[in-house]
Amino acid sequence: MSAHNVISIMLVDDHAVVRAGIRRLLDQETHMNVVAEAESAERAYQIFGEHLPDITIMDLNMPGMGGMEGIKRMIARYPTAKILVLSMHENAAFASQALKAGAKGYLAKSGLAEELSNAIDWVLSGQTYLGKEVAQKIASQLSESKNDPMQELSAREFEIFRMLVDGVELGKIATTLNISLKTVANYQTGIKQKLGVSSPVEMVRLAIRCGLIES
Repeated sequence: MSAHNVISIMLVDDHAVVRAGIRRLLDQETHMNVVAEAESAERAYQIFGEHLPDITIMDLNMPGMGGMEGIKRMIARYPTAKILVLSMHENAAFASQALKAGAKGYLAKSGLAEELSNAIDWVLSGQTYLGKEVAQKIASQLSESKNDPMQELSAREFEIFRMLVDGVELGKIATTLNISLKTVANYQTGIKQKLGVSSPVEMVRLAIRCGLIES
């Protein structure tokens, strides 16, 4: 932790108004200090080394490579980085995939005001934090069904799956994730096999059924 026990924080969200709202909440905490902000996962990755924040608060849905890929790259380069996801998604699949990617906590934006400070302290103490709404949904999904198809996917596969059902072309996915077109095609084939689907329409239907997108 930073000098004098002040927690240094980096905010990563493509909406300036959201970052400002989070900053206002954190300004109420005398032991927390926002040292950097980024509007994309790419930018966060670039400046992380300059600031080495105690904790990074990151959104998932951002233009470019997105939060999930950003988490993976940041953890790969800075293994001790602590990342708390703050997302509009309360779906259990997003939370579990973010944790797979290397995040140490997941909080829905709906629980921001009442849970943020506690979530930060929890993550910095070395524990994994799940927001109340998300934890309840994970428990509910586990009790309803042992077979969540999204759990079959790795964090990278999940991110590519989300891009595919959003209609992003393979070439664009390759550019965004900085991998070859052939690699993306191989991932697409593997994802279809794991999920037992054979067409884009079936992929979209599965995403709707799993609550990843709205019908």
